[in-house]
Amino acid sequence: MNIGLASDHAGYHLKQLVISWLHEHGHETQDYGCYSTDSCDYPDFAHPLATAIEAGKHDCGIAICSTGNGITMTMNHHQGIRAALCWDVPLADFARRHNNANVLGLPANYISSDLAIHIVEQFLTTGFEGGRHQRRIDKIPCK
Repeated sequence: MNIGLASDHAGYHLKQLVISWLHEHGHETQDYGCYSTDSCDYPDFAHPLATAIEAGKHDCGIAICSTGNGITMTMNHHQGIRAALCWDVPLADFARRHNNANVLGLPANYISSDLAIHIVEQFLTTGFEGGRHQRRIDKIPCK
């Protein structure tokens, strides 16, 4: 898969770990920033990632900040994005199966590195069920 990633300073280290894991498992990545632990603003990196996903440049995205809230909220301002904040494996499973989430939001300060990798793996290997869930997803975009 081709996966875009973004984080703020609080998510930088976890993003680097996730990128390494993704490469070890044969995935291609593009990092939209940030590129250090220097204080920064997550929207500066979330918007370019969301735009790239909407344009079809990536199969999905992973967005990380301290709580996962701000970066996920920012991503969801884009019409073509369904970003899901996941802090455990079952949430990642449902985000994909029922909501066809195309961005995984991770809370860097509230999960371990090991758990983060399990969440990423579940997100990437779970398919969308379709059916009644598609009807609901079709109602998400503002008209």
